[in-house]
This record gives sequence, structure tokens and C-alpha cells, in this order.
Amino acid sequence: MSIPAFATAMLLVGAPANSDGMPPEVSAPVGAPTVSDHEVPASTASTVAAEPPLHATPAESTPPADLPNPAPDSATNPMDPNAIVVTARPPAPPGDPLQSVNAKSFETIQTVDKAIVGPAALTYKRTVPGEVRSGLRNFLNNLQEPVVFLNYLLQIKPGKAAETLGRFTVNSTIGVAGLVDVAKKRPFKLPRRPNGFAYTLGYYGVKPGPFLFLPVIGPTTVRDLFGRWVDLLVLPWAVGKPFDQPAYAISTVIVRGLDERAEYDERLRKVREESTDPYATMREAYLQNRQAEIDALHGRHSNAVNPAPGLANPAPPNATIFPDMSGQDL
Repeated sequence: MSIPAFATAMLLVGAPANSDGMPPEVSAPVGAPTVSDHEVPASTASTVAAEPPLHATPAESTPPADLPNPAPDSATNPMDPNAIVVTARPPAPPGDPLQSVNAKSFETIQTVDKAIVGPAALTYKRTVPGEVRSGLRNFLNNLQEPVVFLNYLLQIKPGKAAETLGRFTVNSTIGVAGLVDVAKKRPFKLPRRPNGFAYTLGYYGVKPGPFLFLPVIGPTTVRDLFGRWVDLLVLPWAVGKPFDQPAYAISTVIVRGLDERAEYDERLRKVREESTDPYATMREAYLQNRQAEIDALHGRHSNAVNPAPGLANPAPPNATIFPDMSGQDL
């Protein structure tokens, strides 16, 4: 070994280490062979390439079997903000384009009926003797006979008009101003036949129009509502006082409403308890019964609908809370 090489080796052995415990870098002598930092032996390079980095993420991975499936896409995930959720209501049935509004009105009226009108009607029935209630009912019905008479004339039914006029005359005289329905008994046998301008419109082919469920009036249609308004004008226009006074109209509505509501309490409760859709049941009963009444004017017989099949006779359509204001069972 030459003296320079020996001196260099001695210096390396005696030199202090770096802070990390490694000896200081020493520049290679000029002309000495060097190895680049990026150059590694072939065997070592193949080993490094075969092992992935410690923090590498695979491009595709399969979730473990015990984890839930990935969230579905937006077409099937209702929580996705881009999901398409169908919330449209089914179309309204024919004849009831305002079904949503009518159903809300029906629910509100039923709530009021259960809380106020129903208990008041039953109290009226318990406190007022049956004979008195029957007399008031006959009196109010007799006041509507002139309306029935006029509409039979409009329908060109002179025989029915004559019977109605005879019934009105008998009850207004022998029946003590209509308090007793003498005309329906022998020897007269003249039964009461409800009629009104709405019947006349239907008789001549006017369609009922949209179904409505209104406070105080109850179930009706546009045609029947207009006919009711015309009927209400007959007595005030033809007779005047007291039929044109608000006190008469209000008292008539209250007495008739309480009376009919009391008479049909059991039937209404049956509809509420047994029908899956009381509103639809009352609507269909009203529309079909009205059509049956108009068919009868043409001599065609169709079956009326009883909204409470367990009871004998169907409730008048407006007995839900208040009857028809004109006194006709429209």
C-alpha cells in the first residue's frame, strides 16, 4: 500500500460520525471509479419493482363481504338530490274535478258536525216532542208545494201539477196550515213529491256540472245550486212578507237542519264507521240518487243508492250537516 492511501484510510477510521450515526461523505479521489445513486444491480432492481409501495392504493378493489353494498345510483336512491320521486295524486274522478277541495271541506264539516251540530240535533230530538217536530216538518214541506207545482208545469206534467195543487189545498185547510199531512191519507192518497228547478233543468238535459261540497248546503252540483237559488226566490217574490225576511230564512234552515240531522243520525254514524272513504260514499250516493230522481221524471226507473246498506232508506243527501235551504230534498 502506498503512503497516501494508508494515510487516507487512517483519517477515515478516526473521523467523527454525523448526527445520524453515519460517517461523513468523502469525495472520491480523482480518477476513482464512481457508482450513480440511481444505478442499482440488476438483481436488486427486479426485487424493488415487484413490491408495491407501502402506501399505494389499488386502482380497483372489491369491498369485504361483511360490508353493505355501495349506495345505488340516483335513479333508485330517494335520498339522492338528483333522484326523481313521483308524488302526483291520482286524477280526480269524472264529475268531481275539485275533489281535493271538496274532501277538505267535507272533513271540516264533519268535524263541526261531530262537535256542535250532531249533539245539538240530538238535544233537539230529546227535548222537543215527536208530534211537534212532525208538525213543523209538515208545515215547512207544505210551504214548498207551490214550488213543486210550478216545476211540474214547466215539465209539462199537468196531472202531477194538479195533484200537487190539491195536496197543498187539503193540507192548508183541513191539515191546519200544513201542520198535519192529511193529503197523504185516505181518501185523498196524495203523496208528497219533491220537485224543484234543478229537477226541471235535469229533465231538459242540463248536465249537473262539477260536484261541490259546501258548508250549510252540503253535497250539491253547479246545476242543483243554481236551481236551489231559483226555488228560494219563489215565495219571497210571489208572496212577500214574512217569506222575504232574514228571520224566516234563518229559522227555517235551523229547524229543518236539526230535524233532519236528528232523524238520520244512526245512518250517518254507520257511514262514518263502516265506509273506507265516507266522502266518496256520500258523493256517489248523492249523484246517483239525483240521477235516479230525474230518470223517474222521464218514466225510467233506476235504483237509488243507500249509503248505509244496513238501514232501510237512504239518508237525504243534505242531511250530512244541514239540508237544502229551499226545503226540497235535492
